[in-house]
Amino acid sequence: MSRWACTRASGVVVVEKPVTGEANMDVLRKLLLLAGCLTLGACAALSGRPGTGTQAAIDDEAQAARARIGRKVKGLIVWSSSRAGNHNLFTMNPDGSHIKMITRGETVDWFPRFSPDGREILFCRSKQGWVYERDANMNFKWDLFTVSSDGGEPRKVAGDACWGTWTGPRQIMFSRNTKVFTKDLGSGQEKLLLDSTRVESLGGAELQQPQLSPDGKCLALTLRGARRQTGVYDLQAHSWAHTGEGCQVNWFPSGGRILWVNPSGNGGSELFSIPLKGCRPEREYSYEEMRYLDIPGRRSHEYFPKLSPDGKWLVWAATRRGHDHDIADYEIYIWEVGRPAAEATRLTFHSGNDRWPDIFTLATGGEHAAGQ
Repeated sequence: MSRWACTRASGVVVVEKPVTGEANMDVLRKLLLLAGCLTLGACAALSGRPGTGTQAAIDDEAQAARARIGRKVKGLIVWSSSRAGNHNLFTMNPDGSHIKMITRGETVDWFPRFSPDGREILFCRSKQGWVYERDANMNFKWDLFTVSSDGGEPRKVAGDACWGTWTGPRQIMFSRNTKVFTKDLGSGQEKLLLDSTRVESLGGAELQQPQLSPDGKCLALTLRGARRQTGVYDLQAHSWAHTGEGCQVNWFPSGGRILWVNPSGNGGSELFSIPLKGCRPEREYSYEEMRYLDIPGRRSHEYFPKLSPDGKWLVWAATRRGHDHDIADYEIYIWEVGRPAAEATRLTFHSGNDRWPDIFTLATGGEHAAGQ
């Protein structure tokens, strides 16, 4: 039986020595199939990128559940999806209908956030091509843009920045590794709000997903790098309150309570919530007291939670296997706050990666915010 070897050049497998024998021929066939996948880009996961995936059929029960949501709430959901490439932004109605692609290109567009009036979307964009979400705090790889909720040409609003959120009609907040800044979009003036290298309790940690409380006094943060925890920083007392070991901490719109992802629960994650007095928990809480939502079933690895402006609806994404935020098959869900967890409704049915939803709700009528 002859020995053989293969090399890959420009996506082509080259056989350098003769191949004989059925076993070796079988190996060669598999290598040729792999080469074809790599050449055509059909196996994106093999190169570390998410696949574009395919649309799945939606059964009658799921359609009925989505229709019930549509009768209860009007507005718009935006999220980041790999279904058309690296990642673009898409919108849909809260019942999963009228899906629309609103950004295009080979960059990674993610972490979209509606402006207070719902007419614009702030999002993070890679400077070139594919970049992992795990590099979110390498600020030199990202810029912040805004785009109309109807789509159109995005406008760059901050360079070398990520994790952008709105703090007012024309004010935003964002991270640059260990620093958090605010920026007035009218004047273009930036202001340093927090530097973790100057705060002993933060220990120079990377500051992810900064979220300002409604009264502007407290800053909810996920720490990474030197520290791995969630908590709230008191901007007046200059003190840190450690609240958990998870990530993706959010404020309830009314203030006085936070929500975050904790590494526990049915699918390896669940949502926790606690009340705050000022910028600190009033006391220590048990796991049972902190548990907020953990949906039943196999697709229960919940991430990316975001409450609607009125606090009545929660959107997030969940997967049944895998964890990588920008690669695994996450699907978008919606839940009416206070209802049983089993009533959570799945909105997307696509094997691509769907992540980081946000929701803007309307008091009356209309299909989406831009139509007001």
